[in-house]
Amino acid sequence: MTPLDGTIVLDAAAMRAAEQAAIAAGDSVEALMQRAGRAVGDAVHRLAGAHAVLVVCGPGNNGGDGYLAAARLRALGRTVRVAAAGEPRGAAAIAARGAWGGAVEPLAAAKPAPVLVDSLYGTGLSRALAAAEAAALAKLAGAATLAIAVDLPSGVASDDGALLGAVPRYHVTLALGAAKPAHLLQPAAAHCGAVRVLRLDLALSGDARALAAQNLAAPRVDSHKFSRGMVAVVKGRMAGAGELAARAAMRAGAGYVALLGATIPQSPHALVRRSLERDDPLADPRVGALVVGPGLGRDDHARALLERALASDRALLIDGDALHLLTPERLRARGGTIVLTPHAGEFAALFGTARGSKLTAARAAAERAGAILVYKGPDTVIAAPSGRAWLAGEASSWLSTAGSGDVLAGAIAARLAAGGDPLDAAAAGVWLHTAAARRLGAGFVADDLAEALAPALAAVIRETRA
Repeated sequence: MTPLDGTIVLDAAAMRAAEQAAIAAGDSVEALMQRAGRAVGDAVHRLAGAHAVLVVCGPGNNGGDGYLAAARLRALGRTVRVAAAGEPRGAAAIAARGAWGGAVEPLAAAKPAPVLVDSLYGTGLSRALAAAEAAALAKLAGAATLAIAVDLPSGVASDDGALLGAVPRYHVTLALGAAKPAHLLQPAAAHCGAVRVLRLDLALSGDARALAAQNLAAPRVDSHKFSRGMVAVVKGRMAGAGELAARAAMRAGAGYVALLGATIPQSPHALVRRSLERDDPLADPRVGALVVGPGLGRDDHARALLERALASDRALLIDGDALHLLTPERLRARGGTIVLTPHAGEFAALFGTARGSKLTAARAAAERAGAILVYKGPDTVIAAPSGRAWLAGEASSWLSTAGSGDVLAGAIAARLAAGGDPLDAAAAGVWLHTAAARRLGAGFVADDLAEALAPALAAVIRETRA
């Protein structure tokens, strides 16, 4: 069993393609099902302690995996029962039921067990469960001490994370072969519990991965404040938003942070305040990342500030109000390194109504704007114009507080200013933001979140000797 961190994420079509490639190379559906069933059985055996197990099977290949998992558990000496929603369909599923060979209870009449294994329906489901199936599954899952889903919780859409009907909440989901978008996208991700990938010796390829814990380098021994990365933040009408972004950039590793448009010294004293009227700090060649948008406003003054930022040749991070003042075409024409950090409302303002899954929408928007897109929310998708993407599914619900997006902007800008691949910089900022929230627990405000970035960063720094 492999944790999600860094693993490939495949939609239903890509997963089917990987299975078909294996069959074309000499495998069979039955052989693939045997591997999946054995892997599920072994995983449940490790997770279930001494408890009895009930495996509920559907009529398709997911149900076939369940029959073989039950057979494996029986061979390992477990007390195991099987219930089914109907007769198996397809030669492989029929053969799997034959391999089980034991009694099969009707799902509607099945009595609960301490451990439930849901092998009803998996990848590719497009409809809600029948009312009787859903009711029986809910009863069994609710009565179980440990509820385990095979591949996906039954009733979940694999590609976009939608709930097709009522879906129980599981303690563990065993992803077959690879993670699916629904393991990371809400609302489905909240029903999966801890997701573990069961590798099935398939050749997998794809450009999307689950966001992994970061491993960031400490400053070199010959570093100075500018080589570590200089971040400049344009102050808007709501000065506090820019302050939060600047403070976050300082705590996320930037060597020098300037707040542009603010001249009155305030704490922290390490934050440099520069006027936008007396000189042209946006042209400073030492600036590694320029942040515009937090608290900017949407009036003529805000538009003028945004135009000045777009006219610079600095790497840009664009957030908040600025996302309402742009078009994708304007961004693509500008070129250069751009990172956009919209929530759902800002995404709609810039790109229109999102179509398809959040992953699909983020990839399309990134390509359209020629920019790195951080489509944030209860789940976050980080996408590049090339189609490469990171999916971050685990975030604290306490991040739903004013200013948390400004902190995220500063965290990403700090990593962007340090150099390297902009997509990876955005991913690092997202990870640090989530890690800081996790450290704080409950009831924090954005000011606390900015401060917590420093210990979150310290926890993932590797020392360098060069």
